[in-house]
Amino acid sequence: MTTTAATETTPSTGLDHLEIRGVKKVFGDNTAIERLDLTVHKGEFLSLLGPSGCGKTTLLRMIAGFETPTDGAILLAGRDIVSLPPHRRPVNTVFQSYLLFPHMNIADNIAYGLKQAKVPKPEIAQRVREVLALVQMEDFAGRKPEQLSGGQQQRIALARALVNRPQVLLLDEPMSALDRKLREEMQLELKRLHTKLDTTFVFVTHDQDEALAMSDRIVVMYNGVIQQIGSGEDIYANPHNGFVAGFIGKQNFVPAETVGTESGTARLRTANAIMETTSLDRRPASATGTAGTLTVGERVRAAIRPERMRVAPAAQERPGTNSARGTVMSVSFLGDVIQYMIVVGDNDEILARVPAAGNELLASGTEVDLSWEAEDVAVYDCEDGVPSAEDGV
Repeated sequence: MTTTAATETTPSTGLDHLEIRGVKKVFGDNTAIERLDLTVHKGEFLSLLGPSGCGKTTLLRMIAGFETPTDGAILLAGRDIVSLPPHRRPVNTVFQSYLLFPHMNIADNIAYGLKQAKVPKPEIAQRVREVLALVQMEDFAGRKPEQLSGGQQQRIALARALVNRPQVLLLDEPMSALDRKLREEMQLELKRLHTKLDTTFVFVTHDQDEALAMSDRIVVMYNGVIQQIGSGEDIYANPHNGFVAGFIGKQNFVPAETVGTESGTARLRTANAIMETTSLDRRPASATGTAGTLTVGERVRAAIRPERMRVAPAAQERPGTNSARGTVMSVSFLGDVIQYMIVVGDNDEILARVPAAGNELLASGTEVDLSWEAEDVAVYDCEDGVPSAEDGV
């Protein structure tokens, strides 16, 4: 899918399933969600991603009906559902806590909503069997929640939501309580379920790796504003602003000054290097900023991904353009990748990641040369108050 700029409204199509139109949410003096437009396509796995307090859970709760928008409309299959209470909406929510009834067995937990809706008993039994098979928990129907692991309880929470056959399944950081191994297993489980079902998934997370691994599209949010919408690949490779560049993946931001623009390249001077970049445009610091063409004398932030850095033992000749000399401060062997923290100059810290295969493991204290290509340098505005690369990472 193509990336959609945060300032654009995604055009409506016949496949549109869930539409957020001009939604705003204010709590007293605090604006949690600025006026926001978003379209979720039928059968899509869409993730709302951002640091704590960015508005993603508030948006999910408005879709679910647990919060009412201050302004705007929420349409499901063309019908405005803002006035409908949660139990009248064809959506179900899986929360961070599983909220299973401890006194009921697993089958009764799953069947609870169907019983409240007065679904006939034979149909309840059939649908419970179907969802237990779907989450691969057929043999656990008679057990109590306390007899299950965290991952198994999460599967039952999913089954309880899916048994009602919602048009949209809302997932509010449902794996935050799981350890890393279980989280990775549940990521695969959710993707398997989504592939099998004709259900729209809207998933809230602050974990960028989780969003990248699972989503058809990602909505990056900050301060109640959509910063960028697109596939994980699009957002990682082409962040629209400095916040997205720093939040999705790792990034080296370096203060710089433009000292020349000619022949399709710009030259930037930093405290420790001269850089060339093929980017003649400066991207904004956030979605509320403005882009522009680089001009000589302008102060900016240059950005280079750690995996675009090359690391080699220092040569006798001093490095030139798009290179710098530094000292390895720390080294981490990550299996397929070696990660270096390198100090350049007095105190500039540069993160570099190189493939473990074919590269020598360099010890702390080793003097090294860093190098990179001009096309790997992106340029961003350095306006005051911009979120730093460390925000939420």
